[in-house]
Amino acid sequence: MRLLLHLIFCASLAAAQDRDWSKVEIKVQPVSGGIYMLTGSGGNIGISVGEDGVLIVDDQFAPLAPRIQEAIKHITEKPIRFVLNTHYHYDHTGGNPEFGKDSTIIAHDNVRKRLVSGSPSGITKADPAPKAALPVITFDSSLTVHINGEDIQALHFAHGHTDGDSIIFFPKANVVHMGDDFVTYGLPFVDVEGGGNLQGMIENVEKAMASVPDDVKVIPGHGPLSTKADVKKFTDMLKDCIALVKTAMRGGKTLAQVKAAKPLQKYDAIGQGFIKTNEFIELIYNELKGDIGKAKQRSTKHH
Repeated sequence: MRLLLHLIFCASLAAAQDRDWSKVEIKVQPVSGGIYMLTGSGGNIGISVGEDGVLIVDDQFAPLAPRIQEAIKHITEKPIRFVLNTHYHYDHTGGNPEFGKDSTIIAHDNVRKRLVSGSPSGITKADPAPKAALPVITFDSSLTVHINGEDIQALHFAHGHTDGDSIIFFPKANVVHMGDDFVTYGLPFVDVEGGGNLQGMIENVEKAMASVPDDVKVIPGHGPLSTKADVKKFTDMLKDCIALVKTAMRGGKTLAQVKAAKPLQKYDAIGQGFIKTNEFIELIYNELKGDIGKAKQRSTKHH
């Protein structure tokens, strides 16, 4: 699976490099209060605008930085003071070198570590990031930025989409930016090479949703503005996928046998995008096999 995902990544990276970025339109959508969502190419950007200046959550690809800055200037002439990265992937941190010239970049400890080291293999293969792209303020479990009358909370949720995920809360505006722990493009990508875990993703999202009001406005990592009900449908789907694959694994079936049984056939319609159905089956299979192995080790130790 890693080879297949690597080939997919290389193809998508090549397409991104050949893309005419001038044709990408940065769209601005008011969300609540002084919070906006910007879409273009890459992860959704959340921004807080007010008398203190601008804070942005994620910054898409490097070539789009001038267009993102231009879009923000149509909202306010205030300076961009802070950038919060939800995780290390280049479609969320690509603009860091440009925005970092005049803004303070903030992220979880593991985001900086992975940007410093680069990704030597796998779907997220990337060279070490330049110094200008690195977060200058990092945190372990949580951090609060007090700006524009908001107590913007960046909370680390471990081992979900990656091992450096942050979910960003705007409590006054009643908005949450989920990063790629919640997406709407179909079956989600879990960066196993980057410390991600599907069951961890489910737990993280459910914990986050348990702490926000039912009418919270949800900015997904990718996709349109969403609701708490949309997020529940997402986690319910993921739990159903795990249960279906687990059932298909009974009797010690091999991965090939499980795939042949097509346990996720009901989700084929959403398994045609970035992550294909069989790739998702393999992710779940490997996670469940790992859990079984850990359980056997624990049982051996107890005896």
